[in-house]
Amino acid sequence: MSTAPTGTACLDSAPAQAAGPTARHWLAAGSVGTAAFALVTAEFLPVGLLPAMAADIGITEGQAGLMVTMAGVLGAIAAPSVTVGAGRLDRRIVLMVLVGLLVLSNLIVALSTSYPLILLGRLLLGIGVGGFWCIGVAIGPRVVPEPTGTRGTAIIFAGISLGTVAGVPAGTFIGDLFGWRAAFAAAAGIGVAVLVAQALLLPSLPPQRAIRWRDLPALLHVPKARIGLLAAFVMFGGQFFAYTYIAPYLVQITGLGSGMVTGLLLAYGTAGFFGNIVGSWVAGKDARTAVATTALVLGASALALAAFGAIPIAAIAIIVVWGLAFGALPIATQTFMFRAASEALETGAALLVSLIQVAIALGATVGGLTVDGLGLVSTMVAGGIVMMLGAPVIAMLGRERRVAAAVPH
Repeated sequence: MSTAPTGTACLDSAPAQAAGPTARHWLAAGSVGTAAFALVTAEFLPVGLLPAMAADIGITEGQAGLMVTMAGVLGAIAAPSVTVGAGRLDRRIVLMVLVGLLVLSNLIVALSTSYPLILLGRLLLGIGVGGFWCIGVAIGPRVVPEPTGTRGTAIIFAGISLGTVAGVPAGTFIGDLFGWRAAFAAAAGIGVAVLVAQALLLPSLPPQRAIRWRDLPALLHVPKARIGLLAAFVMFGGQFFAYTYIAPYLVQITGLGSGMVTGLLLAYGTAGFFGNIVGSWVAGKDARTAVATTALVLGASALALAAFGAIPIAAIAIIVVWGLAFGALPIATQTFMFRAASEALETGAALLVSLIQVAIALGATVGGLTVDGLGLVSTMVAGGIVMMLGAPVIAMLGRERRVAAAVPH
């Protein structure tokens, strides 16, 4: 699941160099793309393993949802903090430190014997995630020097897409076979391999400029961007209000076995891959329509699951549609924001990343409280309603335009 601003940089990106890329350049980009895959997988790995982890640790499924919340909270803090704090440090070193946090986090979770220790590990992951979205996605044009400056970035985003499609289902599959701890250990192993590759392949990446704290709120000065930020907040918040608890829902309400849940999560991710393509096409024509449509389909999917989720065949169809819509969400919101304020987004992308991470954390937390207090069906209903709010929020843009047109000049 990509939450990084497409085509933008929290920190810096340099113009492509004149020389053509070599095999080393492609391998270096691949190491960053693999880091993106590992981070996406690790951030949402608890979603597929939630029932097993809750049972093993002896906590409720709502409490287990805090494992997603903790990563989101620290991701929100880390995005601007790393953006500013990195200053003039070599981006190669900063990126490797962030991947090192990924390794340490997953090892702590895999080896932990207590719930607080697991939460500590997830906090460390949040720092790595938030920092990576503001550094890793910006260095593509510098790692692969070519005229367009997009091919290196495309490799990095391919890692994000692969993590969205296969990461969580693969982790769930490993968890079914060898236990949930093995899934986190495997994620740590991928991180170690990435660290070695980056140490060998990444060139020195000195910063082109340093971002200051006063640069970060630039997006808030653009009315259209403020609307986009609010829409992104309610849509991502509603998504993780419901999606975080989809595995226990499918087990307890739909009555599916763990193997079937794993396969259905893979179908969800695969649909999301195609949703990303469709969302990109629609957003390219009309980003506002893409965001509104995505909000309505996301919300309708969660509400439909609440209504018909006890019927397995219906649940399967609904999950696929939901995955298709979620695949469109990042590209639709990011395209809208980039068109709303492309120049401001260059320095304000950390704000967008932070807002999305806050939405993920808040959604998972309130969703967990709803699961424990009202049950899984109510959680799907509430999450669906929140997601659908993205449509009227974006509709505010049309009202803003009409009001502006009515003001005499």
